[in-house]
Amino acid sequence: MPQTSILVQLDAAVQARLAALAEDRQQPVSDVAAEVISMFFAPDSWEHKHIRAGLAELEAGQGVSNERVMEWLDSWGAENELPAPK
Repeated sequence: MPQTSILVQLDAAVQARLAALAEDRQQPVSDVAAEVISMFFAPDSWEHKHIRAGLAELEAGQGVSNERVMEWLDSWGAENELPAPK
């Protein structure tokens, strides 16, 4: 597949983590960055699987309303703290 180059601005912490990973793998930073980006967009990536699973739960009515979550969060630290909604 033909390749192209892009310029990406990273904060120093992300760049350091990317450089450390590249060093550990003994690969150029650009190769590691390209692999990470490709993995993110893969339809079978763990991110996509979790998003699809979450959407399926919502469509099946298995989601928790924002109201119930907020009631639970508001109860944190109180004598009668509520259990996490399911």
